Amino acid sequence: MLFTDTIYALSSGSLPAGVAVIRMSGPATADAVMHLCGSVPPARVATLRTIRTRNGDALDSGLVIYFPGPASFTGEDCCELHVHGGRAVVNAVLDELAAHGLRHAEAGEFSRRAFQNGKMDLVEVEGLADLIAAETEMQRRLAVEQSGGGQSALYAGWAQRLTHARAMIEAELDFADEDDVPGSISASIWADVEKLRVEIDAHIAKAGLAEIIRDGLKIVIAGEPNAGKSSLLNALARRDIAIVTEIAGTTRDVLSVDLSLAGFSVKLFDTAGLRETEEVVEREGIRRAREVIAHADLVLLLSEKPGGFQVHEALPEDVAVIRVATKIDRPDVKWARRDADIFLSTITGEGIAALLRALQAHLPALAGNTSLSMPSRKRHVDCLRQASAALERGLAADGLEIRAEQLRIASDALGRITGRVDVENLLDVIFSEFCIGK
Repeated sequence: MLFTDTIYALSSGSLPAGVAVIRMSGPATADAVMHLCGSVPPARVATLRTIRTRNGDALDSGLVIYFPGPASFTGEDCCELHVHGGRAVVNAVLDELAAHGLRHAEAGEFSRRAFQNGKMDLVEVEGLADLIAAETEMQRRLAVEQSGGGQSALYAGWAQRLTHARAMIEAELDFADEDDVPGSISASIWADVEKLRVEIDAHIAKAGLAEIIRDGLKIVIAGEPNAGKSSLLNALARRDIAIVTEIAGTTRDVLSVDLSLAGFSVKLFDTAGLRETEEVVEREGIRRAREVIAHADLVLLLSEKPGGFQVHEALPEDVAVIRVATKIDRPDVKWARRDADIFLSTITGEGIAALLRALQAHLPALAGNTSLSMPSRKRHVDCLRQASAALERGLAADGLEIRAEQLRIASDALGRITGRVDVENLLDVIFSEFCIGK
């Protein structure tokens, strides 16, 4: 990947489409626009132009928007061609750009150039990737907070406080005999460092909530064979996902479906019926069921008869459980109010709304929150924990030299989150998540 190349790519959705956006970035952008359109339009003004080949043949008419650097997304000269979204039109324009000596962009290369040119930091870049992939309202809000720089501003503020503390400690080390460096400055500096460590730990504590927003609340439907698990999965998904029969043990593998509930992503898992069996395939399905239950945020434990919830050995103690009585439309089974938490029938639909309300009650309460500043990726959490640990060691140390070194380690850990320190080995991984053209 050479950053001296001028790159191009289709940046809009799959073809055919009403409009296709072709993006260019690099030092030869203006020459390419001149080649295609005969002249470079005014900066940041959508201008209707005819796009032509080297021989003067018209390819298409569309809007051309030129962004001279550094006031562009990548910090380089950029241009967008808004053309008709037919495959033949787009391919002809892309071929003409290649013939002019431009290189097709790699995955995430536009965003990587924006990072390299200081237009975005890594948290903003990752937030942009999450914004493109967002499927629920909460995922969108979390991604907007990060891509818009809100979380980066928080980390920058912490880094600035650490820099100030390091400067004061270094001044006390180097000029301890000078009158203008009071010896009592350490007391106020270390009080702020302790406060900073508490703030970082409180921020780390939000990582579990961020994981639920970004990856979804994992809900597992469990219970004995023929308890109605697959029927409930189909009812909640509102389509046939799982095969439903009266034969016990029909479900052998773990099935999953993604839902959106109150703005949150919910991952719903259907599992094999929990029972003792000698049948090899069913035993493997039960093993997989127990494995997914062990990582669940919530378990819906189903039973078609009172007293059928006795599978406690399969449920972790720290996982919330909702007992769901199923098939209540059958006249031969009598339920008491204390026998279950939710009573439903997938045939009549009775109880489904109550179940959805119960599920919603287990979602994080974010009403009134105007900011979703929280660490959403494992690498963020790892760096924050390293920073907190360094601050804790610094607070416990005796010598000023050791304390100053721990502040430096904490500062470097924060810098790695935004990409200001030692992140070259992370870049290929981060930008590979992007689509071509972004």
